[in-house]
Amino acid sequence: MPTPQTAVITQLDGAAQRDTRIAEIETRIVDCITTRRHKLSNTEITHQSYVIVAAKLASGAVGYGEASTLGGPRWSEESVEAIKANIDTYIAPALIGQPALAFEANGLRMKKAVTRNSSARAAVESALFDAAGKTLELPASAFLGGPVRDRIEVLWALASGDADQEIEEARGKLAAREHRRFKIKLGFHSPADDMARLRKIMGAMPQGTEMVVDVNQGWSEATAIRYLPELAELGVALIEQPLHPGQLAATARIAARSAIPIMVDEAAFSNPEIVQNAATAAGSVYSLKLVKSGGLLEMKRAAGIASAFGMELYGGCLLESGIGAAAHMAVFATLPQLEWGCEHFGPRILKNDLMSSGLVFKDFHIHMPVGHGFGITINHDALDDATRRD
Repeated sequence: MPTPQTAVITQLDGAAQRDTRIAEIETRIVDCITTRRHKLSNTEITHQSYVIVAAKLASGAVGYGEASTLGGPRWSEESVEAIKANIDTYIAPALIGQPALAFEANGLRMKKAVTRNSSARAAVESALFDAAGKTLELPASAFLGGPVRDRIEVLWALASGDADQEIEEARGKLAAREHRRFKIKLGFHSPADDMARLRKIMGAMPQGTEMVVDVNQGWSEATAIRYLPELAELGVALIEQPLHPGQLAATARIAARSAIPIMVDEAAFSNPEIVQNAATAAGSVYSLKLVKSGGLLEMKRAAGIASAFGMELYGGCLLESGIGAAAHMAVFATLPQLEWGCEHFGPRILKNDLMSSGLVFKDFHIHMPVGHGFGITINHDALDDATRRD
Protein backbone atom coordinates (compact mmCIF):
# COMPACT_ATOMS: atom_id res chain seq x y z
CA MET A 1 0.00 0.00 0.00
CA PRO A 2 1.53 3.38 -0.96
CA THR A 3 2.28 5.79 1.87
CA PRO A 4 0.84 9.34 1.74
CA GLN A 5 4.35 10.60 0.86
CA THR A 6 4.59 8.11 -2.04
CA ALA A 7 1.14 9.15 -3.29
CA VAL A 8 2.17 12.83 -3.31
CA ILE A 9 5.39 12.05 -5.22
CA THR A 10 3.42 9.95 -7.75
CA GLN A 11 0.91 12.77 -8.18
CA LEU A 12 3.71 15.28 -8.77
CA ASP A 13 5.38 12.95 -11.26
CA GLY A 14 2.07 12.60 -13.11
CA ALA A 15 1.69 16.38 -13.28
CA ALA A 16 5.24 16.75 -14.63
CA GLN A 17 4.51 14.20 -17.31
CA ARG A 18 1.62 16.37 -18.51
CA ASP A 19 3.40 19.72 -18.26
CA THR A 20 2.91 21.34 -21.68
CA ARG A 21 5.21 24.32 -21.22
CA ILE A 22 7.49 24.79 -24.23
CA ALA A 23 11.05 24.02 -23.16
CA GLU A 24 13.00 23.98 -26.44
CA ILE A 25 12.45 24.62 -30.14
CA GLU A 26 15.18 23.28 -32.41
CA THR A 27 15.47 23.48 -36.19
CA ARG A 28 17.47 21.80 -38.93
CA ILE A 29 17.56 22.00 -42.70
CA VAL A 30 17.28 18.71 -44.57
CA ASP A 31 17.76 17.95 -48.27
CA CYS A 32 15.96 14.83 -49.55
CA ILE A 33 16.59 13.29 -52.97
CA THR A 34 13.49 12.70 -55.11
CA THR A 35 12.87 9.56 -57.14
CA ARG A 36 12.56 11.56 -60.38
CA ARG A 37 12.74 15.08 -61.72
CA HIS A 38 9.76 17.26 -60.74
CA LYS A 39 9.11 20.21 -63.06
CA LEU A 40 7.01 23.35 -62.65
CA SER A 41 6.52 26.31 -64.97
CA ASN A 42 9.30 28.31 -63.24
CA THR A 43 11.68 25.65 -61.86
CA GLU A 44 12.51 21.98 -61.59
CA ILE A 45 13.89 19.98 -58.69
CA THR A 46 15.72 16.72 -58.11
CA HIS A 47 15.78 17.11 -54.33
CA GLN A 48 13.38 18.63 -51.86
CA SER A 49 14.48 20.83 -48.96
CA TYR A 50 12.68 21.25 -45.64
CA VAL A 51 13.11 22.87 -42.26
CA ILE A 52 12.30 20.32 -39.57
CA VAL A 53 11.21 21.73 -36.22
CA ALA A 54 11.49 19.71 -33.00
CA ALA A 55 9.52 21.20 -30.08
CA LYS A 56 10.30 19.74 -26.66
CA LEU A 57 7.87 20.30 -23.81
CA ALA A 58 8.50 20.21 -20.06
CA SER A 59 6.74 16.83 -20.09
CA GLY A 60 9.64 15.44 -22.14
CA ALA A 61 7.46 14.95 -25.21
CA VAL A 62 8.98 16.00 -28.52
CA GLY A 63 6.77 17.03 -31.43
CA TYR A 64 7.80 17.51 -35.05
CA GLY A 65 6.75 20.00 -37.69
CA GLU A 66 7.94 20.81 -41.17
CA ALA A 67 8.28 23.77 -43.52
CA SER A 68 8.51 22.85 -47.19
CA THR A 69 9.77 24.92 -50.12
CA LEU A 70 10.13 24.25 -53.85
CA GLY A 71 13.52 25.05 -55.35
CA GLY A 72 14.24 27.88 -52.92
CA PRO A 73 12.23 31.13 -52.77
CA ARG A 74 10.59 30.63 -56.17
CA TRP A 75 7.16 29.32 -55.22
CA SER A 76 6.92 31.89 -52.42
CA GLU A 77 9.32 34.37 -50.83
CA GLU A 78 10.47 31.97 -48.09
CA SER A 79 13.62 29.83 -48.37
CA VAL A 80 14.71 27.12 -45.95
CA GLU A 81 17.65 29.29 -44.90
CA ALA A 82 15.37 32.22 -44.04
CA ILE A 83 12.79 29.98 -42.36
CA LYS A 84 15.39 28.47 -40.03
CA ALA A 85 16.89 31.86 -39.17
CA ASN A 86 13.51 33.42 -38.42
CA ILE A 87 12.40 30.54 -36.21
CA ASP A 88 15.68 30.45 -34.28
CA THR A 89 16.03 34.22 -33.89
CA TYR A 90 12.47 35.51 -33.54
CA ILE A 91 9.79 32.82 -33.16
CA ALA A 92 11.39 30.42 -30.68
CA PRO A 93 12.30 33.12 -28.10
CA ALA A 94 8.70 34.37 -28.19
CA LEU A 95 7.35 30.91 -27.31
CA ILE A 96 9.77 29.39 -24.79
CA GLY A 97 8.03 28.95 -21.44
CA GLN A 98 4.52 29.31 -22.89
CA PRO A 99 1.96 26.47 -22.62
CA ALA A 100 1.81 24.51 -25.85
CA LEU A 101 -1.96 24.11 -25.45
CA ALA A 102 -2.45 27.89 -25.79
CA PHE A 103 -2.65 27.40 -29.56
CA GLU A 104 -4.41 30.65 -30.42
CA ALA A 105 -2.26 32.76 -28.09
CA ASN A 106 0.90 31.18 -29.46
CA GLY A 107 -0.29 31.89 -32.99
CA LEU A 108 -0.67 35.56 -32.07
CA ARG A 109 2.78 35.58 -30.48
CA MET A 110 4.28 34.23 -33.70
CA LYS A 111 2.44 36.80 -35.83
CA LYS A 112 3.77 39.55 -33.57
CA ALA A 113 7.31 38.18 -33.81
CA VAL A 114 7.38 37.85 -37.63
CA THR A 115 5.39 39.31 -40.51
CA ARG A 116 4.10 36.79 -43.07
CA ASN A 117 6.62 33.90 -42.76
CA SER A 118 3.68 31.51 -43.06
CA SER A 119 5.83 28.40 -43.63
CA ALA A 120 7.89 29.09 -40.53
CA ARG A 121 4.83 29.65 -38.36
CA ALA A 122 3.09 26.55 -39.72
CA ALA A 123 6.11 24.36 -38.98
CA VAL A 124 6.35 25.53 -35.37
CA GLU A 125 2.60 25.24 -34.75
CA SER A 126 2.64 21.73 -36.23
CA ALA A 127 5.41 20.68 -33.84
CA LEU A 128 3.43 22.07 -30.88
CA PHE A 129 0.25 20.20 -31.89
CA ASP A 130 2.25 16.98 -32.20
CA ALA A 131 3.99 17.46 -28.84
CA ALA A 132 0.77 18.41 -27.03
CA GLY A 133 -0.99 15.35 -28.42
CA LYS A 134 1.83 13.10 -27.27
CA THR A 135 1.78 14.68 -23.80
CA LEU A 136 -1.99 14.30 -23.33
CA GLU A 137 -2.14 10.99 -25.25
CA LEU A 138 -4.55 12.40 -27.83
CA PRO A 139 -4.46 12.60 -31.62
CA ALA A 140 -3.71 16.11 -32.87
CA SER A 141 -7.05 16.09 -34.69
CA ALA A 142 -8.78 16.13 -31.28
CA PHE A 143 -7.61 19.75 -30.85
CA LEU A 144 -9.26 20.62 -34.18
CA GLY A 145 -12.74 19.25 -33.55
CA GLY A 146 -12.13 15.55 -34.09
CA PRO A 147 -12.06 13.50 -37.30
CA VAL A 148 -15.03 12.97 -39.60
CA ARG A 149 -13.12 10.63 -41.97
CA ASP A 150 -10.36 8.06 -41.58
CA ARG A 151 -9.07 8.09 -45.17
CA ILE A 152 -8.75 10.53 -48.07
CA GLU A 153 -8.39 9.78 -51.77
CA VAL A 154 -4.94 10.84 -52.90
CA LEU A 155 -3.89 12.14 -56.31
CA TRP A 156 -0.47 11.64 -57.95
CA ALA A 157 1.31 14.38 -59.92
CA LEU A 158 2.95 13.67 -63.29
CA ALA A 159 5.68 16.27 -63.69
CA SER A 160 8.75 14.94 -65.44
CA GLY A 161 7.79 16.44 -68.81
CA ASP A 162 8.44 13.11 -70.57
CA ALA A 163 5.07 11.72 -71.74
CA ASP A 164 6.30 8.13 -72.12
CA GLN A 165 7.82 8.11 -68.63
CA GLU A 166 4.66 9.66 -67.19
CA ILE A 167 2.43 7.07 -68.87
CA GLU A 168 4.53 4.26 -67.45
CA GLU A 169 4.50 5.92 -64.02
CA ALA A 170 0.71 6.39 -64.03
CA ARG A 171 0.07 2.82 -65.17
CA GLY A 172 2.25 1.55 -62.34
CA LYS A 173 0.30 3.57 -59.79
CA LEU A 174 -3.01 2.24 -61.15
CA ALA A 175 -1.80 -1.37 -61.16
CA ALA A 176 -0.59 -1.08 -57.56
CA ARG A 177 -3.92 0.51 -56.52
CA GLU A 178 -2.03 3.50 -55.13
CA HIS A 179 -3.49 6.28 -57.31
CA ARG A 180 -6.29 6.51 -59.86
CA ARG A 181 -6.46 10.31 -60.14
CA PHE A 182 -3.59 12.31 -61.62
CA LYS A 183 -2.44 15.90 -61.91
CA ILE A 184 -0.37 16.87 -64.95
CA LYS A 185 1.97 19.83 -64.64
CA LEU A 186 1.85 22.24 -67.59
CA GLY A 187 3.53 25.55 -68.37
CA PHE A 188 7.16 24.48 -68.76
CA HIS A 189 6.80 23.66 -72.50
CA SER A 190 5.04 25.71 -75.14
CA PRO A 191 1.25 25.46 -74.87
CA ALA A 192 1.06 23.46 -78.10
CA ASP A 193 3.67 20.97 -76.85
CA ASP A 194 1.91 20.77 -73.49
CA MET A 195 -1.36 19.94 -75.24
CA ALA A 196 0.31 17.23 -77.35
CA ARG A 197 1.85 15.70 -74.21
CA LEU A 198 -1.45 15.90 -72.32
CA ARG A 199 -3.39 14.32 -75.17
CA LYS A 200 -0.87 11.46 -75.40
CA ILE A 201 -1.00 10.76 -71.66
CA MET A 202 -4.78 10.91 -71.40
CA GLY A 203 -5.17 8.72 -74.48
CA ALA A 204 -3.07 6.03 -72.81
CA MET A 205 -5.11 5.97 -69.58
CA PRO A 206 -8.10 3.71 -68.90
CA GLN A 207 -11.46 5.33 -69.62
CA GLY A 208 -12.73 7.32 -66.65
CA THR A 209 -9.28 8.16 -65.23
CA GLU A 210 -9.63 11.61 -63.67
CA MET A 211 -7.08 14.22 -64.76
CA VAL A 212 -6.31 17.61 -63.22
CA VAL A 213 -3.96 20.09 -64.92
CA ASP A 214 -1.78 22.57 -63.05
CA VAL A 215 -0.47 25.46 -65.14
CA ASN A 216 1.45 26.97 -62.17
CA GLN A 217 0.74 30.55 -63.35
CA GLY A 218 2.33 29.76 -66.70
CA TRP A 219 -0.31 31.10 -69.13
CA SER A 220 -1.71 34.43 -70.20
CA GLU A 221 -5.45 35.10 -70.44
CA ALA A 222 -5.27 34.82 -74.23
CA THR A 223 -3.48 31.46 -74.08
CA ALA A 224 -6.00 30.12 -71.58
CA ILE A 225 -8.93 31.24 -73.76
CA ARG A 226 -7.36 29.52 -76.76
CA TYR A 227 -6.83 26.17 -75.03
CA LEU A 228 -9.87 25.95 -72.75
CA PRO A 229 -11.99 24.19 -75.44
CA GLU A 230 -9.28 21.58 -76.01
CA LEU A 231 -8.97 20.91 -72.28
CA ALA A 232 -12.75 20.47 -72.08
CA GLU A 233 -12.73 18.16 -75.11
CA LEU A 234 -10.08 15.98 -73.45
CA GLY A 235 -12.24 15.67 -70.32
CA VAL A 236 -9.92 17.47 -67.88
CA ALA A 237 -11.65 17.66 -64.49
CA LEU A 238 -9.98 20.73 -62.96
CA ILE A 239 -7.57 23.54 -63.97
CA GLU A 240 -5.23 24.87 -61.28
CA GLN A 241 -3.88 28.44 -61.20
CA PRO A 242 -3.62 29.28 -64.91
CA LEU A 243 -2.59 32.95 -64.44
CA HIS A 244 -0.30 34.89 -62.14
CA PRO A 245 -1.68 35.98 -58.74
CA GLY A 246 -3.24 39.43 -58.76
CA GLN A 247 -4.87 39.05 -62.17
CA LEU A 248 -8.30 38.68 -60.58
CA ALA A 249 -10.39 40.19 -63.35
CA ALA A 250 -8.60 38.19 -66.06
CA THR A 251 -8.90 34.94 -64.08
CA ALA A 252 -12.57 35.65 -63.44
CA ARG A 253 -13.13 36.08 -67.18
CA ILE A 254 -11.46 32.73 -67.81
CA ALA A 255 -13.55 31.07 -65.10
CA ALA A 256 -16.73 32.49 -66.66
CA ARG A 257 -15.84 31.03 -70.07
CA SER A 258 -14.58 27.67 -68.82
CA ALA A 259 -16.65 24.50 -68.70
CA ILE A 260 -13.97 23.19 -66.29
CA PRO A 261 -13.72 24.47 -62.68
CA ILE A 262 -10.75 26.75 -61.93
CA MET A 263 -8.78 26.13 -58.74
CA VAL A 264 -7.19 29.00 -56.80
CA ASP A 265 -3.77 28.22 -55.33
CA GLU A 266 -0.92 30.76 -55.34
CA ALA A 267 -3.41 33.60 -55.85
CA ALA A 268 -4.68 33.30 -52.26
CA PHE A 269 -2.39 32.84 -49.27
CA SER A 270 -4.28 34.93 -46.68
CA ASN A 271 -7.93 34.77 -45.71
CA PRO A 272 -8.65 38.24 -47.23
CA GLU A 273 -7.15 36.99 -50.51
CA ILE A 274 -9.52 34.00 -50.42
CA VAL A 275 -12.41 36.45 -50.03
CA GLN A 276 -11.15 38.57 -52.96
CA ASN A 277 -10.84 35.56 -55.28
CA ALA A 278 -14.22 34.17 -54.24
CA ALA A 279 -16.01 37.52 -54.47
CA THR A 280 -14.70 38.16 -57.98
CA ALA A 281 -15.52 34.58 -59.06
CA ALA A 282 -11.88 33.90 -59.99
CA GLY A 283 -12.26 30.24 -59.04
CA SER A 284 -14.69 27.71 -57.64
CA VAL A 285 -12.17 25.42 -55.89
CA TYR A 286 -9.55 26.39 -53.25
CA SER A 287 -6.27 24.57 -52.58
CA LEU A 288 -5.50 24.31 -48.86
CA LYS A 289 -1.84 24.37 -47.76
CA LEU A 290 -0.19 24.92 -44.39
CA VAL A 291 2.60 26.91 -46.06
CA LYS A 292 -0.03 29.40 -47.23
CA SER A 293 -2.21 29.65 -44.13
CA GLY A 294 0.58 29.68 -41.55
CA GLY A 295 -0.75 26.96 -39.28
CA LEU A 296 -3.34 24.27 -38.64
CA LEU A 297 -5.90 26.58 -37.05
CA GLU A 298 -5.59 29.17 -39.82
CA MET A 299 -5.89 26.49 -42.50
CA LYS A 300 -9.12 25.27 -40.95
CA ARG A 301 -10.36 28.87 -40.92
CA ALA A 302 -9.36 29.19 -44.58
CA ALA A 303 -11.44 26.11 -45.37
CA GLY A 304 -14.44 27.64 -43.61
CA ILE A 305 -14.12 30.94 -45.49
CA ALA A 306 -13.77 29.25 -48.87
CA SER A 307 -16.74 26.97 -48.14
CA ALA A 308 -18.86 29.92 -47.02
CA PHE A 309 -18.38 31.46 -50.48
CA GLY A 310 -19.40 28.19 -52.13
CA MET A 311 -15.90 27.12 -53.14
CA GLU A 312 -15.07 23.41 -53.02
CA LEU A 313 -11.94 22.26 -51.18
CA TYR A 314 -8.81 20.50 -52.39
CA GLY A 315 -6.00 19.27 -50.13
CA GLY A 316 -2.95 20.79 -51.78
CA CYS A 317 0.68 19.96 -51.12
CA LEU A 318 4.19 21.29 -51.64
CA LEU A 319 5.94 17.90 -51.79
CA GLU A 320 5.93 17.55 -48.00
CA SER A 321 7.58 14.54 -46.39
CA GLY A 322 5.58 12.23 -44.14
CA ILE A 323 5.96 14.78 -41.32
CA GLY A 324 4.32 17.60 -43.23
CA ALA A 325 1.75 15.31 -44.82
CA ALA A 326 0.66 14.02 -41.40
CA ALA A 327 0.15 17.60 -40.16
CA HIS A 328 -2.11 18.28 -43.14
CA MET A 329 -4.02 15.05 -42.55
CA ALA A 330 -4.77 16.10 -38.98
CA VAL A 331 -6.67 19.09 -40.39
CA PHE A 332 -8.14 17.41 -43.48
CA ALA A 333 -9.61 14.64 -41.33
CA THR A 334 -11.72 17.20 -39.45
CA LEU A 335 -13.16 19.20 -42.36
CA PRO A 336 -16.89 18.73 -42.96
CA GLN A 337 -16.20 18.78 -46.72
CA LEU A 338 -13.10 17.95 -48.75
CA GLU A 339 -14.70 17.48 -52.14
CA TRP A 340 -11.53 16.97 -54.21
CA GLY A 341 -9.52 14.80 -51.82
CA CYS A 342 -5.82 15.59 -51.51
CA GLU A 343 -2.52 15.27 -53.35
CA HIS A 344 -0.13 14.43 -50.52
CA PHE A 345 2.04 12.06 -52.50
CA GLY A 346 5.21 13.80 -51.24
CA PRO A 347 6.33 10.93 -48.98
CA ARG A 348 6.19 8.62 -52.01
CA ILE A 349 8.40 10.76 -54.24
CA LEU A 350 11.30 10.85 -51.76
CA LYS A 351 13.95 8.14 -51.99
CA ASN A 352 14.05 8.11 -48.18
CA ASP A 353 11.08 9.57 -46.33
CA LEU A 354 11.56 11.16 -42.92
CA MET A 355 8.71 9.06 -41.50
CA SER A 356 9.10 5.31 -40.94
CA SER A 357 5.45 4.55 -40.10
CA GLY A 358 2.08 6.20 -39.64
CA LEU A 359 0.46 7.21 -42.92
CA VAL A 360 -0.67 4.25 -45.02
CA PHE A 361 -1.16 4.51 -48.80
CA LYS A 362 -3.64 1.81 -49.81
CA ASP A 363 -6.50 1.36 -52.27
CA PHE A 364 -6.07 4.84 -53.75
CA HIS A 365 -6.34 6.53 -50.34
CA ILE A 366 -4.19 7.87 -47.54
CA HIS A 367 -5.36 6.19 -44.36
CA MET A 368 -5.14 8.37 -41.26
CA PRO A 369 -2.47 7.41 -38.73
CA VAL A 370 -3.64 6.04 -35.41
CA GLY A 371 -1.77 7.31 -32.37
CA HIS A 372 -0.93 10.32 -30.28
CA GLY A 373 -0.04 13.64 -31.86
CA PHE A 374 0.27 13.11 -35.60
CA GLY A 375 0.55 9.34 -35.06
CA ILE A 376 3.77 8.92 -37.03
CA THR A 377 7.18 7.50 -36.21
CA ILE A 378 10.17 9.59 -37.22
CA ASN A 379 12.91 7.89 -39.23
CA HIS A 380 15.81 9.39 -37.28
CA ASP A 381 18.45 7.73 -39.45
CA ALA A 382 16.96 9.26 -42.59
CA LEU A 383 16.59 12.60 -40.80
CA ASP A 384 20.24 12.62 -39.71
CA ASP A 385 21.49 11.50 -43.14
CA ALA A 386 19.55 14.27 -44.90
CA THR A 387 20.50 17.03 -42.45
CA ARG A 388 22.45 19.80 -44.13
CA ARG A 389 25.90 20.30 -42.60
CA ASP A 390 27.43 23.75 -42.17
